[in-house]
Amino acid sequence: MFQPSQHDVRRFFCETRRKQVLALPLTPMEAIAADWIAEHPEYHADLADLDAALAASYSVEDGRTNPFLHLAMHLSIAEQCGIDQPTGIRPAVALLAARRQTLHAAHHEVMECLGEMVWTSQRSGLPPDGQAYLEAVRKRATR
Repeated sequence: MFQPSQHDVRRFFCETRRKQVLALPLTPMEAIAADWIAEHPEYHADLADLDAALAASYSVEDGRTNPFLHLAMHLSIAEQCGIDQPTGIRPAVALLAARRQTLHAAHHEVMECLGEMVWTSQRSGLPPDGQAYLEAVRKRATR
């Protein structure tokens, strides 16, 4: 399994943004990331300066969203839907997107479910519970 470092993730998003601005060819993964970067113009300045991005610290106390974590979650959810893993996530997200009127709005709700799953796993020391995650997304999609 590929486990990029924090700096790898930041370099990936900064390089994707650079290529996007210059209209350079993108890899398939960069193309997906570029779509989400375009949805978040508030992060463009963060992505424009690689050195600052590598040095930046985003703590809860700062009250500022970590743009790299946020974009990585969009990318993770897009990949989960692309391969329908956990099985059923693709239709659950599609239903949520239809209910919320945009895929972007749906992703933000799915992020809450994904974050909860990861937090629970870290606290319990158990593997992430994909079924509980899927059920949380389905619950949002049906209310």
